[in-house]
Parts: sequence; C-alpha cells; structure tokens
Amino acid sequence: MKIPKVALLTAAALAASLFPNSLTAQPSSNVHVWVTGLNGPRGLTFGPDGNLYVAEAGTGGTTSTTCTQVIPPIGPYLGGNTGQISKITPSGKRTIVASGFPSTVAATGDLSSVAGVAFVDGTLYALVAGGGCSHGGTRPNGLYKVNLSNGSWSLVADLSKFIQTHPVKYPNLPDFEPDGTFFSMTEFEHKLYAVEPNHGQIISIGTDGSMDSVLDVSASEGHIVPTSITSHDGQLYLGNLYLFPIVPTAARILTLGRAECSQVPAPGLEDRGYSRDLHILNSKAGFTSVTGVAFGPDGLLYVLELSDAAGFPTPGAGKVVRVNHNGSIEDVATGLVVPTGMAFGRNGKLYVSNFGAAPPGTGQIVQIDLP
Repeated sequence: MKIPKVALLTAAALAASLFPNSLTAQPSSNVHVWVTGLNGPRGLTFGPDGNLYVAEAGTGGTTSTTCTQVIPPIGPYLGGNTGQISKITPSGKRTIVASGFPSTVAATGDLSSVAGVAFVDGTLYALVAGGGCSHGGTRPNGLYKVNLSNGSWSLVADLSKFIQTHPVKYPNLPDFEPDGTFFSMTEFEHKLYAVEPNHGQIISIGTDGSMDSVLDVSASEGHIVPTSITSHDGQLYLGNLYLFPIVPTAARILTLGRAECSQVPAPGLEDRGYSRDLHILNSKAGFTSVTGVAFGPDGLLYVLELSDAAGFPTPGAGKVVRVNHNGSIEDVATGLVVPTGMAFGRNGKLYVSNFGAAPPGTGQIVQIDLP
C-alpha cells in the first residue's frame, strides 16, 4: 500500500509536537506514577536482584556524518553519546548504572539509543538502536554487554553490519534506515532475539556474538513494522506497529514456533500448525499500534498500545489490553501517553514506560494494578 511521506513520521516526533496537550491526559485509576524524569524510557526488564532496569533513548547529539543518510523528512540524524540505562529499586530509587551509549536525534525530533535490556545468566545486555554512521554515530547499532560493577560496556554483536549484509526481501525504501532501528529483544533458547522494525526482521544473537536472521517478516507480511517480542512456553510472540496514519485494530500479534515444539499457543490464540523452522504459526488481529507484549502471572498475553485513536498518535490514547481465554481483547489500563515498553514485576504488578516517545526529562515509569 502506497502512503504519503508524511505518514512515515515516527511516533516520537509526533509525540514531541503534541506533548503540551498530553498534560491533560487522565489515566485509569489503576495507573500509578512511580518514577519520573527519564529521558525516553523504552524497554524494561527486572534483574535477578529484583531491581527494574530501564533503557533510555537519551538526548541525541550534534555530530553529523557524510555516509548514506536517511532521507528527509526523517533524516538526516545527529548523533551523540547520551544514551543510558537506569536501575530502579523496589522502593522507587533511581540510579544510572551505565551511560555514554550512542544516541541520535532525527530531523523530526525522534530520539533513539538503548532500546532494550535483558539478562542472560545474570549478565545484563543492551540493544542499541541509535548507533551507526547513518545516525551520526561512530559506534554501531548492536548488542552490548554491560558490566554492572563499574558501568563499562563492550560490543558483543555488530547489528549495523549484519543487517547491511543480510538484507530483507522487501525493504521499505521511502523511509529506509541503513543501520536499522532496533526496538526490542527477548531471551529465547539461551539466545537474545532482537526485532528490527524498519527492515522487518528478527535476528538471534548468541552471547558469543554469533548472529542469524531467523525470520524475514517483510517476505510474508510486507512492511507491517514489527516492534515487540516476548517468549512463552517455547514460542515467540511478535507485535507490530503497522503504518501511520493509525488504523485502529489493524495491528496483529504473530505467534512464532518450530516443528519440534509440542506446546500449544497461549489462551485465546488458535494454532495453525507447525513446520521445521521458526515461522508464523498464527496471526491474531484486533490490536492498534503495538509497542509491547508480555505474559502476566495469570498466563494471559498483555499488549501495550502506543495510541488506539485513528490518525496520528494522540496523547492519552495509549493503553494496555489483554487477550482472554476465549480470545476476546479487554482493556486493562487506559489514558497512557505514548508508552513504549512494559514488564511484569515479582509483585504481580505491570510496569510501563510512559511518555516513552516524548521530550527528554518527561519520561515516567508507571505501576499498573491488574483488574
């Protein structure tokens, strides 16, 4: 489907322009502001220490580069080293545990840096989306290993190089990003599976730096903008943003699996069979601009929506929904402002990055009680 170039503007840029109106947003009564003052909070994960770790997009920078740039109106980008990871204790105390990650700001105001965080065998890994020459950076987009004892970090896998040497079948040329715009990752089969929305693929990454393109989403689904991924009972669940202007209920959750898996899909999601390789088992529609997926303590799938209003992102139209056993989709929390990530805590509560695609310093982590 051909769409106007203006429809390719990113959510963060739109949110920034609409931000003054977001101050009137009224979240549902089960949403409680927990931490404020974050710079573009994105992916969340709870560590083995019980603390919440938050990926932050930073503030971009002023460095320009002369390599192939993203075309206007989104590009060119300006890079810096302002991305960081924060740790939040159960009492709500925030400290910065690692900083100086590549961060970039688009011509439209979109900010990118650390997009996702995850632990493997007690070690923290960061998925960086604000790096690479096309983003004004000297360090690539990639998976970075974080030493929490001193805040240092090192490159494990160069994802900028990988996607440039492993192109998808149907790239979307009007807003093509040479270094990619990685959005989220999850641990699965002792590897990290990262989602790249702009090209449309999933890449598995070993802690030894090995990489493999496990699914070319563009080949079968076109440019649906895959964003969020989680694992559950031997399968992967992938959400997509779809295109702007937003068409309510046009986004989907795809269930991914392998032939040798004996598990059935989560409640409310019907199986369509298996094959030998990782592939799409089924597709459930009815969602809008998905930016997060996670399974709750009740075993149900929870989905984070950036904005469920038609058109462009509307402050206060973000929400969390869940898929019930009978397949129906039910609102869990409403009134969120461009939310970008979520994770369940040990206490059974849901934590969400609110104002995640908004100006620096306005980001929040909200705590949601499940109805």
